[in-house]
Amino acid sequence: MTASPQLASSAILERDGRYLLVRRANPPSADMYAFPGGRAEAGETPAETAVREFFEETGILPRNPTLFETYDLPPRESDGAGARHFFLSVFKVEADADAVAIAGDDAASIGWYSPSEIFGLPIPESVRECVEKLEALRQR
Repeated sequence: MTASPQLASSAILERDGRYLLVRRANPPSADMYAFPGGRAEAGETPAETAVREFFEETGILPRNPTLFETYDLPPRESDGAGARHFFLSVFKVEADADAVAIAGDDAASIGWYSPSEIFGLPIPESVRECVEKLEALRQR
């Protein structure tokens, strides 16, 4: 019997065609670039998790989380022994235009990246899919 997936959320903040990404300092996905996010705490809704994790990792308090995509992420062999199964809820968020992002919590670094820059970074497939969808929506 497999354990039920662990809940996690991440949040997308876009500013002038660039997306805020953190470089993960810790497993899983250490040294990969991703939207700020992490595991849910007991009793949190997915939206609350996204807001809390975003704030912890960036220092920016986001608002108006809107569910954008969900991913069922079973453990991969490449993740090694003890890898966990996650159910990831990805939200789009808003924030003050003058809010400055500062890498915190388990973020090794933080930055604003264009889609072409993102596609050249080590990113999870979920980040690639979200950016591709967002760019397709922007071009409509």
